[in-house]
Amino acid sequence: MIADLQGRPLKDLRISVIDRCNLRCTYCMPESTFHKNYTFLPREELLTYEEIERAVRAFASLGVEKIRLTGGEPLLRRNLCTLISMLRNIPGLKDLALTTNGLLLRKNAVALKQAGLNRLTISLDGLDDTLLSRISGKPVQAKQILDGIQAAQDAGFETIKINMMVQRGVNDHEIERVLDHFQHTPHEVRLIEFMDVGNTNDWNPDKVVPSQTIREKLNKQHPIQPRERGRKSDTSSSYLMFRPDNPPQKLGFISSISEPFCGECTRARLSAIGEVFTCLFANSGTSIRQQLRAGATEEQLSQTLEQLWNARTDQYSMNRLVGSKETVQKVEMSYIGG
Repeated sequence: MIADLQGRPLKDLRISVIDRCNLRCTYCMPESTFHKNYTFLPREELLTYEEIERAVRAFASLGVEKIRLTGGEPLLRRNLCTLISMLRNIPGLKDLALTTNGLLLRKNAVALKQAGLNRLTISLDGLDDTLLSRISGKPVQAKQILDGIQAAQDAGFETIKINMMVQRGVNDHEIERVLDHFQHTPHEVRLIEFMDVGNTNDWNPDKVVPSQTIREKLNKQHPIQPRERGRKSDTSSSYLMFRPDNPPQKLGFISSISEPFCGECTRARLSAIGEVFTCLFANSGTSIRQQLRAGATEEQLSQTLEQLWNARTDQYSMNRLVGSKETVQKVEMSYIGG
C-alpha cells in the first residue's frame, strides 16, 4: 500500500481507452471545439491492449482494486471485450466497470458481460428527446439509451448506475421525471453537479444546482434518507427514496462543487496515450508510454508510479471551495475520462 503526501492510498484507476466520442455533449466535448476538423489522437499513439494490461498490473501491485474504462466513448474502441478479458483476472483487482453514453450498448451488452465486466455506468441527462439532443450535440432519442440499459439488464448486469449531469435552467426540471422512470428498477440514479472540468464547457457557477438544494426539494415529495457509503473514497453519497407502496429507490449525489471529496480521493487516471494524471482537474500528466514501449518490467513501472503517487498533493475542488483564485488550464475530461 502506498500513500500520497496527504495519506491517501492509491485504490482506483480510470482508464481512457479512446479520446473519440459519437456525441458532442456541451459539458464535455462541445461541437464548437470538437468539430469535424478537430484532430483526434492518431491510433498508433493509443496504448495497445497489451500495454494497458502491463500498466494495470503495475498499478495493481501498488494497491489498485477497482478499474473503470472510460473515453471519450469506450465502446468506440475496437474489440474492447478483448481488453476486459485480459484485465479481469489480474491479481488484486476486485472490480471492473465501464462508463458509456449507452448508444452502442444494446449490441454490446452480452459480450461485455461474457468478457467479465462487473458494472456499468450510463449517462442519461433527460428523457425529452429535444432537450437530450441539445445537450448531446447530436440527434439522440432517449429510447436509444433506455434500450441499451434494458439490454444490459437482460444480459445480467445487476448493478447499473444512471448518471445525470444537472445544469440549472437546462435540465434540472427533468430530475423528477428521470427518477420516476427508474422507480421500479434496481438501478441507482446519480445526480451530478455541473463541474468545471476542462476549459471548453463554458462552466458557470450559476448553472450549478447544489445537491442539498435537490435533496430538500425531493424530500418534500418523498422522504429520502442517507445510506452508508460503501467506501469512504466513493465519489457518490447514497440515499434511499421512499415512495408509497414501492420498495426504496436508490439515489446518489456527486457533489464535487458544493461538497468536495478531495480528502478521500484514491483515484489515478491513465489517458489513452499512456499519461498518468493524479487529478481530474490536472493540467499535465506523466507519460509511461515510452517505458512501456521500451520493455520496462512491472517492477520498473511500479517504481515510476509509486514516485508519482508519493508526491501527489492534488485537492483542486477543496481549493475552489475556499475561494482559491488560482487559474488552472485543465486537461479536457474526454482525454482522461470522467
